[in-house]
Amino acid sequence: MTRLVNVRRTATAVTFLLTGGVCVLLAHDMFLKPADFFVQPNSTLLVRLLNGNFSNSENSITRDRLADISMVSPQGRERIDTSRWTVAGDTSTVTIRTGLEGTYLLGVSTRPNIIALEAKDFNEYLETDGMPDVLEARRRDGELGRAVRERYAKHVKTLVQVGDARTEAFSTELGYPAEIVPVENPYLLQPGSRMHVRVLFQGRPIANQFIQYGGRTPTGDRIAMRSVRSNAEGVATIPLEAGAWYIKFIHQARVDTDPAADYESTWASLSFAIR
Repeated sequence: MTRLVNVRRTATAVTFLLTGGVCVLLAHDMFLKPADFFVQPNSTLLVRLLNGNFSNSENSITRDRLADISMVSPQGRERIDTSRWTVAGDTSTVTIRTGLEGTYLLGVSTRPNIIALEAKDFNEYLETDGMPDVLEARRRDGELGRAVRERYAKHVKTLVQVGDARTEAFSTELGYPAEIVPVENPYLLQPGSRMHVRVLFQGRPIANQFIQYGGRTPTGDRIAMRSVRSNAEGVATIPLEAGAWYIKFIHQARVDTDPAADYESTWASLSFAIR
């Protein structure tokens, strides 16, 4: 009997590592971060997918998880074949080739996945990753002790300036379930400016969405993460200084009609630079 109990405990631990343990790691931010935000026309650019934080990736994303890779340039939208997606250890990359001068938009959308989280892990995730409204609802409804199953997908974009010409691709909506769309081209802004972005869910502006932003200075120092809420039109204002920036949000809602998931989370991020 003791041996059977030990076997069961071992199996439980393995299951945790394959589901819960990995799931906690997967409940991290995702960003596209090019090797350089300012590049020349007709050049090759390596873009990393950081699945962790804005500096490091903790998990790679395999090709089968990809729903879309798109680049928008002065020539229009190009859907990039997933054969150009590479995985090395904990980091995924894609290489793009620039053409004419202009502001380029690159987007990656992932397919949904489902994870199981213990109550404590889920509550911590809500608090640290920017979902205070869901955490407050769980507290109000007496559900802080309830474990959950979460369906999630992540949709990330980056803006790259190619040459000197500033063009209109920056405001292109890619049709992802969640998106951050700049109101003005950040590559026309100077340090000290304020940037306006519109947050979308299923193509519609989200009012009162909790949004986080931060980044790195030109010398690599951390720009502390701050938060802001979108207004009634889904627009938020971000004060900028020189450096590489990210803006992110997670739209999360209860799921009452699907036995496979209790919550559905839709992540979006945008990265760019100011100099």
